Amino acid sequence: MTLAGFSGMVLARRGVPPPGKALLTLACILAAAGGSAALNTVLDAGIDEKMPRLNRRTAALLAFGVGKVAAAGIAAIAASLLLSVRFLNATTCFLLAAAAAGYAVLYTLVWKRRSPYGTIPGSIPGALPVLIGYAAVNPGLGMDGVLLFLILVLWQPPHFWALALRHQAEYRAAGVPVLPVAFGEPYTMVLIFLYAAALLPLSLSLWALGYLSARFGWAAFLLGVGFLAVFYRDTVVTRRFDRAFAASIVYLTLLLLALLADVLFR
Repeated sequence: MTLAGFSGMVLARRGVPPPGKALLTLACILAAAGGSAALNTVLDAGIDEKMPRLNRRTAALLAFGVGKVAAAGIAAIAASLLLSVRFLNATTCFLLAAAAAGYAVLYTLVWKRRSPYGTIPGSIPGALPVLIGYAAVNPGLGMDGVLLFLILVLWQPPHFWALALRHQAEYRAAGVPVLPVAFGEPYTMVLIFLYAAALLPLSLSLWALGYLSARFGWAAFLLGVGFLAVFYRDTVVTRRFDRAFAASIVYLTLLLLALLADVLFR
């Protein structure tokens, strides 16, 4: 999230943002994300207990205490909002609040629990750090920032659905209607590839519309084709869903680094 936020700042600035503003913005993103994750852990405690892969998170919650974790999460979010409205701008503060509320409340309590497609609107809070970073430099939110935000929105469903395929038995036992549980593996794989395929032209649009150079365009093309090939191999051919999940993280990291390199080393 901090890498995404920094990428938004660099894109808005067309160069290195002021160090003080950059550090403050990234600290606000980190505090809001950490606080939201803490609240998610508290609100999802009953679900997490039924999922063995989350045993360590459940144990940590019990060790620290539900009240202390909730208080720490709320304090971190509040600090992020206060610092942003005081030292950054109202747009950044609003986007931080939207990200925290969207993840800790709407996604955790509503979208994830009620709909197999909850991951789709749930991708919005996870993509907002791009716009938060962008707004800290340019509250006007240019189209280049919106395009990068949409890239993260499209990236998150296949990223999560790979994890859901890997742990679908646990989600079923916990009563969480993720896509593989509700509609099965074949349908989930079709949607994964639709989203992954859409990432390629969307990432190339940053070059095609003149926001980034052909150097980034080539990087986005190669990464996008590689992302599709790896997802096909690790979901359809070998069914190594954990490797597909890891590959999605590598893809996004490299894409953001390619963006940074294109802007900073022209």
